[in-house]
Amino acid sequence: MKTIYLGEVPYAEIYQKMQDFTLGRTSDTPDELWICEHPKVYTLGLSASPKDLLHASDIPLIQTNRGGQITHHGPGQVVAYPLINLSHKGYFVKEYVFRLEEAVIKTLNTLGLTAHRVLGAPGVYVNAHDPQSHERFVYSPFETASLSQAPKTTTPDFKGLSKIAAIGVKVTKHCTYHGLSLNVSMDMAPFDAINPCGYEGLSTTNLHKLGVMLNCQDVSVLLAEKLNTYLS
Repeated sequence: MKTIYLGEVPYAEIYQKMQDFTLGRTSDTPDELWICEHPKVYTLGLSASPKDLLHASDIPLIQTNRGGQITHHGPGQVVAYPLINLSHKGYFVKEYVFRLEEAVIKTLNTLGLTAHRVLGAPGVYVNAHDPQSHERFVYSPFETASLSQAPKTTTPDFKGLSKIAAIGVKVTKHCTYHGLSLNVSMDMAPFDAINPCGYEGLSTTNLHKLGVMLNCQDVSVLLAEKLNTYLS
């Protein structure tokens, strides 16, 4: 998979280019991985609700055709767009998303961090209070007893976790576009104006807040390496 580093590109521009590339593909078109950053923007997925933008902002808001709900992109965030033909890979969309998550998890592991999945909520999460811990959250004995009595729920359990990477994809004729974002050093304040990924009160974080002081260029190279490994 050819990796192309694009630098900082306006979201609307790359969105159009992804669609053009995908619609123009043939069965012989080589897969590509585009890595970039975006100026500040909110993007809405197909499942987005207007109520998840909590108050007006001068940050642009763009409707997209990806899966998922609302998220934020900005400088200091690495965005990866794998443009691959799944029919050549031997796996389908659910496994594709799992592989995207795995590439991010292994990237964070390489940086000394432990990463977590949350059932029912695609993306990658960390324990922001103890980012090297395999424990998502240490419950008190009282809470543990209460949990054993609690009814089962399908609502994702984010307790003790902060989101560090978001995933939203689109598949057209077995070919993928859109992708994932990994927060490195970005300004996190714009997340306060939304319910990230549609979840009220969901905490978000970045690598710098977790003590990993790398720049986007270094993280991009590492993430691209893991994506090439886990999407192969």
